[in-house]
Amino acid sequence: MVRFVRLCFGMLVRLFFRRQSLLLENLALRQQLVMLKRRHPRPSLGLLDKLFWVIARRVWSGWKQALLVVTPETVVRWHRAGFRVYWRLISRVQRQTGRKPTPKEVRELIFQMVAENPTWGAPRIHGELLMLGFHLSERTISRWMKRTPRGPDQAKRWLAFLRNHREAIAAMDFFTVPTITFGVLYCFFIISHDRRRILHINVTKHPTSGWIIQQLREAFPFEASHKYLIFDRDQKFAFEVIAAVKATRMISKQTSFRSPCRSANHRNRSWLRPWITR
Repeated sequence: MVRFVRLCFGMLVRLFFRRQSLLLENLALRQQLVMLKRRHPRPSLGLLDKLFWVIARRVWSGWKQALLVVTPETVVRWHRAGFRVYWRLISRVQRQTGRKPTPKEVRELIFQMVAENPTWGAPRIHGELLMLGFHLSERTISRWMKRTPRGPDQAKRWLAFLRNHREAIAAMDFFTVPTITFGVLYCFFIISHDRRRILHINVTKHPTSGWIIQQLREAFPFEASHKYLIFDRDQKFAFEVIAAVKATRMISKQTSFRSPCRSANHRNRSWLRPWITR
């Protein structure tokens, strides 16, 4: 600190010197700096030294030409580090801004209401919480209702359906294979669920509803031996495809939205992997 004060005092005194004396003193100081840097390539600088060069960078356009001890990139890094320290201190001192987090007990109460009353919407739950003394917006309640953990009953029903009717279930789906010319081939397959037996497979570049209906006719030319046909909600499986499935005396079962684990691709990866990596 004393050295820094002496430096500032010396700068004020030198304002009254003649220009020739200042140039000679500047030359002598630069020669000593070069000698010092030669003996100590990486001198250690204190906090006040760094602060001096950060301020000089802001108020002096020619600061790079006078810098010998460190590189200009180092001074810029000091400046950025100072900003990080400043905002870190501000964030600790100031109060927390933004919306208050929803307490855990209120979230659990919302989940309980949704589970016990499936027909209730966000306005009804909002009114019930207000009567209990919890003041939340209806939008917040609607957002937490979407995050309600779902019970395992639905997954258990689907698994029980697959186990009880596996001999009568077939599934159809697509998987893609990239070509050497950066094209895409769409591979359509129908597989039996009990033994993973391939009933039909074909390849096309342009899958359409008419093409899928033709594949169903080739796979089941006569009365189908399976009772259920599972497929996802891809746009290629339009209402024409569903009508064609019903014409084969099979019951169409579409998987739930955003449920890739129920598709035919997910259940039959063991034989799909050689086709995809080929």
